[in-house]
Amino acid sequence: MSEALLVCGCDVGSTTGKALLMRGGEILGHSIVPCAVRPEVTARQALEMAMRDAGLGEEEQPSYIVGTGYGRVRIPFASENVSEITCHGLGAFHLNPADRTLIDIGGQDCKVIRISPAGKVVDFAMNDKCAAGTGRFFEAMARVLELSLEELSELSLRSRDPARITSQCSVFAESEVITLLNEGAELADIAAGINEAIASRLASLARKVGLEEEVAVSGGCAKNKGLVAALEKKLGMKVKGLGMDPQVIGALGAALIAERRVREGGKR
Repeated sequence: MSEALLVCGCDVGSTTGKALLMRGGEILGHSIVPCAVRPEVTARQALEMAMRDAGLGEEEQPSYIVGTGYGRVRIPFASENVSEITCHGLGAFHLNPADRTLIDIGGQDCKVIRISPAGKVVDFAMNDKCAAGTGRFFEAMARVLELSLEELSELSLRSRDPARITSQCSVFAESEVITLLNEGAELADIAAGINEAIASRLASLARKVGLEEEVAVSGGCAKNKGLVAALEKKLGMKVKGLGMDPQVIGALGAALIAERRVREGGKR
C-alpha cells in the first residue's frame, strides 16, 4: 500500500540541515547537522544521519523526498521542493491543529506565519534584511559574553533588571553589549536584555500579520527558554510547545507533503 512507503522531508537552512523520515504517518527518525559548504552535501549528510537514527539500511531509500529551506533547489535527490513557509506552517499545524500563529526563528531570518483552521498559510511576514532576531545574532551576542547559547538562555531567566538594548543592527547591538560589560552590568541582566530586545521585534512582526492564539515557536532559537519567556511577556499570551524538537518542524512539514504526494500517486 502507498501509505506504507518510506518518505522524507529534507530542510536545508542557512546554518543547519534537517531530515525527517516517515512511513504511514509515523515518524521513524530525524537528524540535525551543521551546514557544509554546499547544500547538496548538507542534504546528503542529513539524510544519511536520519536513516541511521531510524535504524534503516542503505538498501531502503525513501520513495518520495520533498526539499525545503534556503538550499531546497540544490537537493539533487529531492522529488520536488516546497517553500519553507508552507512546510513550517503545515508541520506546526500537524502537531497542534489549534495553532494559528507560528514564529519561526532561523539562522539568518525570522518569519511569522498565520495559519487557517484548515492548516493553510493565510499570511506571513519575514525579516531577512538584518541578522537581528536570528540565530546568527544570538551566536554573536553569546560570543561577546563568552557564554554558550544554553548558558545565555538559562542566565537570562535569573535577571531581575534586564538591560536596555535599543540597536536594531547586530553590529551596533554588539557595541551596546560591550559598553554594558565595561559599565559593570550583570551578565544575567545583559542576557535578559538581549532576549527582550529580540522578543519586542518578533512581537511587532507578529502583529503585522494579525496575531492570533494559539502561538508556537519553531527553529533553533525556540530552544532559548529566556527568549520564549520574554516573547510571552511582549505578546501577552502563552507560547505553546510543539511536542518535538522545534528545529525539525520544516522537515516534518516537508515529509507530510511527501506522504500526501504518495497517496496521490506522485502528483504535485
